[in-house]
Amino acid sequence: MERYKTLKEGAGAVVTIDSGRVDPSHEGRLVHLTGFARTEDQPADREFGVSVHALKLIREVEMYQWQEGKSSETQKKFGGGTETVTTYNYSKEWSSKFNDSADFKKSAGHVNPSMKFKPATFYAKPVTLDAFTLSNRQVRMVGGDESFSLPEGYETPEHLGEVTVSPTTLYLGEDPAVPTVGDLRVSFSIVPEQEVTLVAAQVRESFEPYPTDAGGTINLLKSGVFSSGAMIQQAQDSNKIMTWVLRSIGLLLMFSGFSLVMAPLSVLADVVPIIGDFVGMGTSILAFLLTIVGGTITIAVAWIVFRPVLAICLLAVTVAAIYFIFKKMKSSPAQA
Repeated sequence: MERYKTLKEGAGAVVTIDSGRVDPSHEGRLVHLTGFARTEDQPADREFGVSVHALKLIREVEMYQWQEGKSSETQKKFGGGTETVTTYNYSKEWSSKFNDSADFKKSAGHVNPSMKFKPATFYAKPVTLDAFTLSNRQVRMVGGDESFSLPEGYETPEHLGEVTVSPTTLYLGEDPAVPTVGDLRVSFSIVPEQEVTLVAAQVRESFEPYPTDAGGTINLLKSGVFSSGAMIQQAQDSNKIMTWVLRSIGLLLMFSGFSLVMAPLSVLADVVPIIGDFVGMGTSILAFLLTIVGGTITIAVAWIVFRPVLAICLLAVTVAAIYFIFKKMKSSPAQA
């Protein structure tokens, strides 16, 4: 909710300015501007002898290595209880993430060497936005990466050893057609100079995150040309998506908690397998219902300050549903 209030406050405070002129009267204010992000620098990857005129140079590295996979199966034991049987399998694959074979269940015969080179990003300094200069954090926010082809006549540094060069990839190993564990594939991409839109606090000839009374900050940057309203709305939309993702994770954890609390009932009933199945199904349904009720109450309480009408309606519906369920449960034995 803090992020929602922060962006709402920003929507009422933002002013659009000219990127071609620094106006001291806007010092410290939340400003919106569109301009061309450019640099005279050439970020360089000195280990591979690659440099380019761009905002960013990105090194991407993959290693051919062992990957551990596993599958688990839960089986019921005679006399009650369950037993989980886990099977491990191993395969060789290309991956940009190093898999430490010391953590494998069966490391013998599945050893990965250390990754000699790792992914890295090299940034241009400084990067200007017409009359302004972007902060390092804002340069990192610029997207729109493109694949990069090695320049004609490129020569690999001697310390790399045996390297097979293609227009877009360096292969560190003996034979690209028959990779062995430890071989590397290195490629590059760039983020070119481009037009960007920014919403942040103007601080002299640069920008910083804008602090709001709601407690949050605003520092938005996006490739392309957008109005201030569109920038704020896109940030609100992203915030809504993240909020619902977190709510979903919370509901899942709540369901897992209720299921674990009631799990002993299913284990006790497993003395007779068919009864255990019915009890397990019943506890899962009960855990689901408790999750719906508990999750709805939690969301409603969180909304009580910012959306009081909706929160009160949710609470009223939840209380009515609980009352109906309990009344139904009391009347059922009487009818029987």
